[in-house]
Amino acid sequence: MIRLFNTLTRQKEEFKPISVDEVNIYSCGPTVYDFAHVGNLRAYIFADVLKRTLLYNKYKVRHIMNITDVGHLTGDRDMGRDKMEISAREQGKTAWEIASYYTDSFLNDIKELNIILPDKLPKATDHIKEMIALIEALEKKGFTYTTSDGIYFDTSKLKDYGKLAKLDIEGLKEGARVEANVEKKNPTDFALWKLSVPKGAHPELVEGSSKRQMEWQSPWGVGFPGWHIECSAMSTKYLGQPFDIHTGGVDHIPVHHTNEIAQSETAYDKPLANFWLHSEFVMIDEGRMGKSEGNLITLQELKDKGYSPLAYRYFALQGHYRSKLNFTFEALDGAQNALNNLYSTIAEYKEPKVGCAEFERQFLDAVNVNLDTPKALAVMWNMINSDYPGEAKLQSLFEFDKILGLSLKETWQELRRPLPDDIQKLVQQREDERQNNNWKKADELRKQIESAGFEIKDTDNGPLVKQKIS
Repeated sequence: MIRLFNTLTRQKEEFKPISVDEVNIYSCGPTVYDFAHVGNLRAYIFADVLKRTLLYNKYKVRHIMNITDVGHLTGDRDMGRDKMEISAREQGKTAWEIASYYTDSFLNDIKELNIILPDKLPKATDHIKEMIALIEALEKKGFTYTTSDGIYFDTSKLKDYGKLAKLDIEGLKEGARVEANVEKKNPTDFALWKLSVPKGAHPELVEGSSKRQMEWQSPWGVGFPGWHIECSAMSTKYLGQPFDIHTGGVDHIPVHHTNEIAQSETAYDKPLANFWLHSEFVMIDEGRMGKSEGNLITLQELKDKGYSPLAYRYFALQGHYRSKLNFTFEALDGAQNALNNLYSTIAEYKEPKVGCAEFERQFLDAVNVNLDTPKALAVMWNMINSDYPGEAKLQSLFEFDKILGLSLKETWQELRRPLPDDIQKLVQQREDERQNNNWKKADELRKQIESAGFEIKDTDNGPLVKQKIS
């Protein structure tokens, strides 16, 4: 049995897919106007662990993750300007070039973090037709209204608006601040379609409007989609409605995912997704990590400092996805050391055999109860420190890694590769000197071997030599 915490019900529930043996997952993907930071990447590691756990439990998984390359404004409630257009102007490139560059960067990041690629990565700009059709469906049902700058969803007509976030709608009305768009009927109303140039305005007098790069014809005028409509249109196109699981960060709960639910369920009179799972923030200096906070750290920066991308994955696995994770370089050092220790340990094991059934059950129990990766890692280390034979431990470690994603099998194979001839000769010379009790010469040979990038450990079965782990 798999039990998952459903944000919609605020409790752990037994997971039962809509189809008997297949699970459909939609994950909110990146807005590709800048590099992803490690706080962003935690959400994708969490979604990957979910996916791997389902696969390990013998489910087929269809996973869709969108690429937001238009329509995400600097303020989630339809305030500010399009992040893609801003980045393009700042960098002197087209918005299309910006989207392509940062999409490639993101895909490289998730590859280095051993995140399994989604089955499809649909781009918002390739699905304008589907978004317009969804808005038209809402319009026919009487849930939209027009302002000078676009088409808006009237949240007051939906009795259960805000159910995901359990929003205090009356409180929002009382405390609503003055927003850029004073034509909104309710503070929670959101844009479905934004006009490139507001009605009645002169293009030359509207900042940047005549220079907008991403815009399309629509029944309401030339413009671009709102951020929320994109995910609703693409998730339903590729997974149907309802689908099994929708994932994202906790910051998506009060606005983005709340609005997805509102528009999708209004349009099609059925739930959007049965389970909603959200990962918590990565914190730094007691505050949220993010671009607006000016404290973001990218995966490339960690690599430049000598850390392995998988050390960050290990760091993320040490915290439960529903708990805030405080980032420090001391903590990352600990994760890197633990990972190196794990690699060094498995290098001593011979060919895998049989496995440790007791620990495999404990490990699966841990991940099957709301993806408890800290508990799963504890089970792993308890097994490593147990009296089971190394071959059995290695077999189970390879099983664990189908969920952990730490490249244990690939690393073990790499560390067990035959030594180069010159290193083999040095090792044999050192053994000869040790047999002759010439410890000074043996120590010199050890240093020579280590300077060539290899480690040597003396065991009862002879020396164990492997390439150093960076």
